[in-house]
Amino acid sequence: MSLKLDEKDLAILTLIQEDSQQTAKQIAKKINAPLTTVFAKIKRMEEQGIIREYRAIVAAEKLGAGTSAFILASVSYRSKSDGAPISQRTVAEEIAKFAEVQEVHIITGDYDLLVKLRAESVDAVGKFVVDKLRLISGLEKTLTCMVFETVKETTKVNVPHRRQG
Repeated sequence: MSLKLDEKDLAILTLIQEDSQQTAKQIAKKINAPLTTVFAKIKRMEEQGIIREYRAIVAAEKLGAGTSAFILASVSYRSKSDGAPISQRTVAEEIAKFAEVQEVHIITGDYDLLVKLRAESVDAVGKFVVDKLRLISGLEKTLTCMVFETVKETTKVNVPHRRQG
């Protein structure tokens, strides 16, 4: 479902994604709009769920979690013990409970899930996979891809801009 957004809404979203600590007054000045309009638009976009939350993006490496990995996982859709059905979504939700896990996606292709993990070292990633991840009921196999270097990582969503005219 696409919600109706005007040029000012889109400009506000762009500015908030660049720096969510900007005040409404600063945003109003940048987009040449009254302060009350900016407040109202931000409030409406929050209520509609367009703006879900505000958060700080921290430097993981400075907090001892500088090693990243992506893990592809396959789900066995039946329990090996009793043949009971196993939900892909349930397995994804179990994986999401681990603090080291940043993202869990249900995907198509040869694997069922894509997991993004942050840890202190390659060894810590290995321990996570062996001692935690592979113990989840319904997980069949995993493939771990270690990240050597991150060229781009962002939370920004490309905001479409309407053409004037």
